[in-house]
Amino acid sequence: MGVLGKVIVFDDKAGLVSFVTRKWQGICAESLDKRGCMTAALSGGNTPVDIYRAFALCDFPWGNIQIFQVDERFVPKDGKDSNYRMIRETLLDVVLMPEKNIHVVDTSWSSPDEAAKAYEKELAGFFRLQRGRFPRFDIIMLGLGEDGHTASLFPGSSLFDDTDHLAQAVMLDSKRHDRITLTLPVINHARHIIFFVQGAHKAFALKKIVEEKDTTLPAARINPVDGELLFVADREAARLLTENTYTRGEP
Repeated sequence: MGVLGKVIVFDDKAGLVSFVTRKWQGICAESLDKRGCMTAALSGGNTPVDIYRAFALCDFPWGNIQIFQVDERFVPKDGKDSNYRMIRETLLDVVLMPEKNIHVVDTSWSSPDEAAKAYEKELAGFFRLQRGRFPRFDIIMLGLGEDGHTASLFPGSSLFDDTDHLAQAVMLDSKRHDRITLTLPVINHARHIIFFVQGAHKAFALKKIVEEKDTTLPAARINPVDGELLFVADREAARLLTENTYTRGEP
């Protein structure tokens, strides 16, 4: 089926981080000009750490930026596996951002279901949504798992067909934490979606997604309703891609 989004490949991490930072700056300027603020949903994991650290060094108008989470593990917010903790330590604790601009998944609830309902209420309230409508994030930043998962949407999930919720609980096996995630329609309504993909271990999944559009892999189901889809990858992650399916990023 071919690539739906644009793929840009960088020779090193520094080039990738620099590009994403400039992209964020451009989207921020456009959003502030048109709507007075920028809404962004951030992912956790190891891949975006250097990106968030780079953001923290920039003089962005943090008072006009609203930060949300793409997904979260059902763990204490200060736990070692908490996505919020990583985002806070690399970015939020470094910049001058009002607390009211930070919208987190509250994992102090008694169950992932309760946490998902609370986050859905937070989203609906902030975006002033009527029933059946979805938020329109200015940018959602996503990672990619070796198995093709993104956010906390995993292969075989029953959540793919959920068009009724903004956030849902994800119940996993005993070896993995349960999670709360934005649903697929929420992600696909964003104005800009950026995947950042690093490492040779992601190469097989990236090829299946961008070239074969294998929809058994959750990340292949990311297809914006009316927005930009961008894959930003390093050379190792892109090693299996056919050359004419991507462009080279500038150093």
